[in-house]
Amino acid sequence: MKTMRLLITTPAEVVIDQADVVSVRGDDYSGSFGVLPGHCEFMTALTTSVLTFQTEAGATRYVAVRGGILNMRGGVSCEVATREAVFGDDLVTLRTAVLQQMVDHADREAEARTRTLQLQLRVMSQLNRYLRGERPGTLPFGQFGEGGLHER
Repeated sequence: MKTMRLLITTPAEVVIDQADVVSVRGDDYSGSFGVLPGHCEFMTALTTSVLTFQTEAGATRYVAVRGGILNMRGGVSCEVATREAVFGDDLVTLRTAVLQQMVDHADREAEARTRTLQLQLRVMSQLNRYLRGERPGTLPFGQFGEGGLHER
């Protein structure tokens, strides 16, 4: 049985590098597709979806990807570059892993938004004190008064 190499990478890691793959199924913007060993040169933009691949031993495995590019090279190498990928041996495990990852990302994003808001509030507070002249000697261009900006 002919096989091909499946390589799935993110900017941070190699998620899958397996040489005994006999088929890959995925989704692009035109719908579902499949590639087998010997497939012609092929490149497509993936949607956020689950790639399914089968090994020579008959095992079916799954990788959830957040978009990306699939490139079939020379009929022997199927390469996927994606922002994020989560591997699973079965869909139930993958679903749990993806949900947990989504929760973790949501928590980190909420924390980042909170820190950004706190920083913005501190900057605004500091700017307000500066403009009211509460810090003597820090206004190089004068003071604000009823008539506007006045020279010292």
